[in-house]
Amino acid sequence: MKKKDMLVALLVIIIWGANFTVIKLGLGGVPSMLLVALRYLITAFPAVFIVKKPDTEWKYIILYGLFVGVLQFSCLFYAMEIGMPAGLASIVLQFQAFISPVMAMIFLKEKIKTKQVVGSLIAMSGLIIIATAAVSGGISAIPLPAIILTACAPIFWAASNIISRIASEKAAAEGKKLDMFSLVVWSGLIPPVPMFIFALILNTPQEIAGAISNLNGMSIFAVLYLAFGATLFGYGFWSKLIVKYPMGKVAPLSLLVPITGLLTARIVLSEKLTAMQWLGAIVILSGLVITNLSLESVKGLFTKKSSEIN
Repeated sequence: MKKKDMLVALLVIIIWGANFTVIKLGLGGVPSMLLVALRYLITAFPAVFIVKKPDTEWKYIILYGLFVGVLQFSCLFYAMEIGMPAGLASIVLQFQAFISPVMAMIFLKEKIKTKQVVGSLIAMSGLIIIATAAVSGGISAIPLPAIILTACAPIFWAASNIISRIASEKAAAEGKKLDMFSLVVWSGLIPPVPMFIFALILNTPQEIAGAISNLNGMSIFAVLYLAFGATLFGYGFWSKLIVKYPMGKVAPLSLLVPITGLLTARIVLSEKLTAMQWLGAIVILSGLVITNLSLESVKGLFTKKSSEIN
């Protein structure tokens, strides 16, 4: 991966790392389904009047919006509303890093290299270490529906990755280039209506009206952060990386999200990291190095060092 793309990926990861704390703060004043609806309302408007519609079929725009916006976030936000801790949610969601390459192998005929399998298994063990530390107080305290919904979220995120790749490859076959930022903007038109309907199913009209009329500063900040930071910037650039590089190379990078989330919590909330969490972070980083380090780059490094010595 090019250095510029890696830097952009790291910035996305930092933004997504703080994302779960922001969601939890936002849910303090806004019901979960309404928060998702407002997130995508701000994502789509007024951007759709400025950004040109992506050069792809409407079915891909609708499918991408359904998978990433409606299905993924309805599961995640509601799970967090009914008891899923933000830290554990950030960990479970990253299992898309293992689901996406498998889906790419099935639907896109993309090969998975041995180093990617080894690196992913190592990184997964690090994720499990952090998850174990996160639930040291007992997973039985978390409602079962919250666990099931959170487990579904990474599957839908992985599916949205596949949709974006299929749409991009079809556009390329027709001599076109799919603008991924435009896809994120226009797919933002899909979630608001179904999410408002879900909100009315789970909450009374009076509760919805009250939440909207009594939006406080923290709720407004959460909506803006989720719309502009996590969605437009985060998913806009993430989708570009997904179509530019093999899935097995990009998807595992999201495993850094729990690490940046833990570090953000330490800086902002003065939360201390346990030894197990540090160990898990080191193991994840080791797995990512194995996954993304090419044999050619290693040979080049040694060749360069040898020439410098001579």
